[in-house]
Amino acid sequence: MSLTGLNNDALKLILFGGKGGVGKTTCASSTGFYLAGRYKTLLISTDPAHSLSDCFGQRIGDAVTGIEGVRNLSAIEVSADKALRQFKAKYGDEIRWILDSSTYLDNADIDSVFALSIPGIDEVMGFKTILDLVEEGKFDKYIVDTAPTGHALRLLTLPGILDDWIKVAAKMRWKYHRVVDAFAGRAKPDKADEFLVEMKKVVKRIEGLLHDGRRCEFIVVTIPEEMAIAETERLVNSLRAAGINVTQMVVNNVVRSSDCDFCRERRKGQEKYIKMIKEKFGKFEIVMMPLQPGEVRGGESLIRFGHSLCGA
Repeated sequence: MSLTGLNNDALKLILFGGKGGVGKTTCASSTGFYLAGRYKTLLISTDPAHSLSDCFGQRIGDAVTGIEGVRNLSAIEVSADKALRQFKAKYGDEIRWILDSSTYLDNADIDSVFALSIPGIDEVMGFKTILDLVEEGKFDKYIVDTAPTGHALRLLTLPGILDDWIKVAAKMRWKYHRVVDAFAGRAKPDKADEFLVEMKKVVKRIEGLLHDGRRCEFIVVTIPEEMAIAETERLVNSLRAAGINVTQMVVNNVVRSSDCDFCRERRKGQEKYIKMIKEKFGKFEIVMMPLQPGEVRGGESLIRFGHSLCGA
């Protein structure tokens, strides 16, 4: 069995996620090679410890970069820190005005608050970068190599946290407008209000994409080990609670050979965990990927892995 539905033209965003070290980058990169045979494809890494450069053997960085020797495949390593700096540079005046007009903070206090990171805003702005790339429409498919489970879940659920932050700021602005209305007549919307409206639209656009099962799919990657299965179960439950489409799973590093004592013991040890996976995730389409004889890195090995994962 291989992954299904990837060639559906309506599917735009494919996210691979799971516990650290289970092969997410390999699955994402090889799927990129596979889809590039038919679609113009962009591979995106949101993992702070980016691995795409190592996987392809070329520098990627935070700008869209064509993969050498591969037609239709490009990659980018998204920097949440850079996205946050750009956010503050663009909206710094509006945030300062909200604090100045709606609190008793002086300029020094405002500078101190502004220097702090709004909880989750860097990761949300990192996802906004992905959203902007999708909405630019320069590619047919967008594949995301996410960070390990905890970071990936923050990335996918933080729009709700940002929405809460917007509500608090909007309440502060409402109180400010009431004071202006009382002493100087009707207050007019200003740039700070427009900023909050724009941020609200960002949240809705992110949620709209993530919750659209036709356009977005999350593919879970795991391995036949107890700790990985437990973390996978938490990930799946969290994704479903967040309303994100997740129906396929890759079980990586499955031992198929029994040619030696070591292989037989590894295979025997994995059998109970494979059974556990099938019992816990029986409604999933499960793809079993065999343990590879060597490191999956570079064009030829990624192409072979991609054909096995996605179908010839």
